[in-house]
Amino acid sequence: MLINQCSGYELEKEKSNTSEDFFNRSEVTFEDEGEEKTLHVLYLRYFDEMFNEFTPYLQDPIFDEVEFKDIVALVCLIKNPGLRHRKRVYINSKHEFAAYFQEIDFNKLPEIFQSLKQNKSYELKSPLAFIMQPKLY
Repeated sequence: MLINQCSGYELEKEKSNTSEDFFNRSEVTFEDEGEEKTLHVLYLRYFDEMFNEFTPYLQDPIFDEVEFKDIVALVCLIKNPGLRHRKRVYINSKHEFAAYFQEIDFNKLPEIFQSLKQNKSYELKSPLAFIMQPKLY
């Protein structure tokens, strides 16, 4: 799978009686079997205020110029590669949101964004490379 872009943004109200301003959208664009796809993850903006409960990051931007909302869709895709067959995911449960971030190897995420900046893409050979494996004694 070839990752082409990761971004996130806050939604804004289009009409006064809507609730878009309570949500963020994170997107990851990738090529899967020669077809370009985008996964859109819509989640409660409130989760951005507590990202340090899900990640080791203490401030936003979390590294370089990358904000937390930029990594959400990527992390969801890494944690659940089956999402590559979906266009949209909606997460409104803190428990569900936190589950996507469990066992992620956050030390490896900067290499994806560095490659996106330099090469405009990153080849994700195996999502398992970004999942921390249990230590065997």
